[in-house]
Amino acid sequence: MDLKLLNDQGQSDATVSAPDTIFGRDFNEALVHQVVIAYQANARAGNRAQKDREQVKHSTKKPWRQKGTGRARAGMTSSPIWRGGGRAFPNSPEENFSQKVNKKMYRAGIRSILSQLAREGRIAVVDAFTFDTPKTKLAASKLKAMGLDSVLIITDTVDENTYLATRNLPNVAVVEPRYADPLSLVHYKKVLITKAAIAQFEEMLG
Repeated sequence: MDLKLLNDQGQSDATVSAPDTIFGRDFNEALVHQVVIAYQANARAGNRAQKDREQVKHSTKKPWRQKGTGRARAGMTSSPIWRGGGRAFPNSPEENFSQKVNKKMYRAGIRSILSQLAREGRIAVVDAFTFDTPKTKLAASKLKAMGLDSVLIITDTVDENTYLATRNLPNVAVVEPRYADPLSLVHYKKVLITKAAIAQFEEMLG
């Protein structure tokens, strides 16, 4: 698989050969969907809390007598069918939403996403992505010159200058290959990857 090599002006005057084992796989929609949903679920915190019929404030007195009123039988006001009553199956902060995904499946999902991005022309390669000074203005002007407004930048190492220069830019993220999650890969319009990062991907996913 040949990927476009971009210069600082966003022009492609050459290509880079990328391994087909990572960037030339068939797209497995079901697997990608499962990997993305599992990633979102594993990031979810169980912060919802509801009260059961024991925890709600209520009286244990019988609301009305058992017979003769014409109304349904009622024992106490904490019943789940009453307004203000407790929930039958309440949510608790200890609720676990995590989903298990095998390493083999996760890596196959990442390979499938990268391959589809390459086919759609949404992934490009640069020699390096670094800055001499931590200036956001420099990063913004460089990305604007390259024609990138929504981009995930994957570089072999994220130095302090690059992190400080890009952290306040909207729709821009800079990560190392090991932190390139499936949700970010499908979210951003473009993916910019350095040559050294491709070698790391080959070592991780090959």
